[in-house]
Amino acid sequence: MTMPGYLDLPRAKRRRLALLLVIRPTLTATCLVAAYFLLPMDTRLVGESLFWLVTGLIGVAALVVHETRAITRSEYPRLRAVQLIVTSLPLFLLLFASAYFLMDRATANTFTQAMTRTDALYFTLTVFTTVGFGDIAPRSEAARIVTMVQMLGNLILIGVAARVVVGAVQVGIQRRTAAGSAGNPAEPGGGTPAGPPE
Repeated sequence: MTMPGYLDLPRAKRRRLALLLVIRPTLTATCLVAAYFLLPMDTRLVGESLFWLVTGLIGVAALVVHETRAITRSEYPRLRAVQLIVTSLPLFLLLFASAYFLMDRATANTFTQAMTRTDALYFTLTVFTTVGFGDIAPRSEAARIVTMVQMLGNLILIGVAARVVVGAVQVGIQRRTAAGSAGNPAEPGGGTPAGPPE
């Protein structure tokens, strides 16, 4: 007996899955944005800002690795992949926005204009989307290095991480299908129905 797909589930179970796998990371992303705008950012040391950026990026990488493994074991890998994307992308962008904001506060003329938190987030998004309006640009060498790191991170996040997530979803679907067909007594090598995957 194959495991039911998401649309085959009873409405109550679908709602509960949507709550856990979509609404929760959306609330997490909302809280991250609120924290970015509300928490005090007092450091005026570029080195300290860069330390927190590197620490945050290591955390994002650990999150992606952990969640990718979870996708392969999930009953509903596509929904779990949405959870990963909705959580990791805002975290990645807000880390760079915070770094740009703090760097600008630490040293005058780091960018072509003084930046508020909104300006820093705007600059981060223009770099991420490769729009590059040119109204805000890094002036200092440190700011240019961080911007280049973000550009490389964008390529990694969009290219490699997306490919890894899609691969994990495919592995999860194959695993679910294999677990379902292994429990079908009508098929060779069948047996007792398989329980839900871990």
